[in-house]
Amino acid sequence: MEKLDARIRNHDREIEKMCNFHHQGFVDAITELLKVRADAKKLMGQVTDTNRRLQDAGKEVTAQTEEVIRCRVQQRNMATTVEKLQLCIPVLEMYSKLKEQLESKRYYAALKTMEQLENTYIPRVSQYRFCQIMAETLPKLREEIKEISMSDLKDFLESIRKHSDKIGETAMKQAQQHRTFNSAVQKQASMGYTKPLYTLNGRTPTQHNGLSSEEGADEEDDTDEEVLTAQDLVDFSPVYRCLHIYTVLGDRETFENYYRKQRKKQARLVLQPQSNMHETVEGYRKYFNQIVGFFVVEDHILHATQGLVTRAFTDELWNMALSKIIAVLRTHSSYCNDPDLVLELKNLIVIFADTLQGYGFPVNRLFDLLFEIRDQYNETLLKKWALVFREIFEQDNYSPIPVENEEEYKSVISRFPFHDAEIEKQQFPKKLPMSQSVPQIYIQVKEFIYASLKFSESLHRR
Repeated sequence: MEKLDARIRNHDREIEKMCNFHHQGFVDAITELLKVRADAKKLMGQVTDTNRRLQDAGKEVTAQTEEVIRCRVQQRNMATTVEKLQLCIPVLEMYSKLKEQLESKRYYAALKTMEQLENTYIPRVSQYRFCQIMAETLPKLREEIKEISMSDLKDFLESIRKHSDKIGETAMKQAQQHRTFNSAVQKQASMGYTKPLYTLNGRTPTQHNGLSSEEGADEEDDTDEEVLTAQDLVDFSPVYRCLHIYTVLGDRETFENYYRKQRKKQARLVLQPQSNMHETVEGYRKYFNQIVGFFVVEDHILHATQGLVTRAFTDELWNMALSKIIAVLRTHSSYCNDPDLVLELKNLIVIFADTLQGYGFPVNRLFDLLFEIRDQYNETLLKKWALVFREIFEQDNYSPIPVENEEEYKSVISRFPFHDAEIEKQQFPKKLPMSQSVPQIYIQVKEFIYASLKFSESLHRR
């Protein structure tokens, strides 16, 4: 214990020595610390002031930073909006274009625009409500286009029904202008036929090449006119447009069936003659004009469209029409007792046949009908000339024809080719061994032959 106490005392002395040695340093440190304390307070004040000023300055920066952040968000939203609008604007532009096309009645182009909208544009922005509404509207617009185009087609069918007469008249005039009967004229000249002196029903049939003088004059006038076609008289664009529309909509077969059905109905109406058609040549002409106009239109549709009507369909229509035409003409011609009217009917039938033959329709049965009408015509001529001969015989005195001079003799010889050497040697006055009826009968026989042959002109062209 003593050693321990001694050791403790030694350590205490060492500690005291050490403390005494460092006391001045400690005092100096305390003094320095007090000085530092004052500087620290001063520095704290400066820091506090700096912090205050920094906070004041930071408030503006914070506000500006928040504004920048808000602007950045707006900018990002605007960029997103612009990006989406760039997808939506083409859709809206195409829809606006669609509306303009519908207003301007460019339905085929409108259908193409709808197809682009559905397949290309709307799928890009299908999540938006307006696109969904737009997509729901397009089928309704298609149905509206179908209804409008069908209405236009009905107007077209009504138009061609009204214009068939004019179309047929124009086509028959053109066919009439191209007809040439030079061989018939030469044959007539070689046989020495002259213009007939006898008139039927007060009209002299001064016809050449199967045409009356009035018709010939009309033909000359028509040659100066512009040659018109079915396209010039009728606007075919509605049927083209409707065909394209139904083709785009995938419903072409429905359109074709409707068109053919309506045209069959119109054909039946065209083939119905007026009850008094047989009374005038104009009745027959109007009947033929309407039929020719109908088939000229069908021929144009056949060649201008692809499959709307087929050759088989037009042939079926023509065969049906031809049977009806022959039955009508056979019936109405049987009512006619006027040779002039029958002859004009024959000329009309020939022109009618020539016109349709030029469009590729077979007309042999019409010429067969003309042979039937020719027999009827000849019977009518026989009845007419029987009355003429009876009148001549009733008015004849059955006495020799007296001739007082050379002039009277030549007048008789010019009407009847009589030559007798003994009579020619006799002096005037003299008598010819025939009555007045002989030259008259001779003239009327020539007239009868001429009238009969007039009907046979052009019947060989089959």
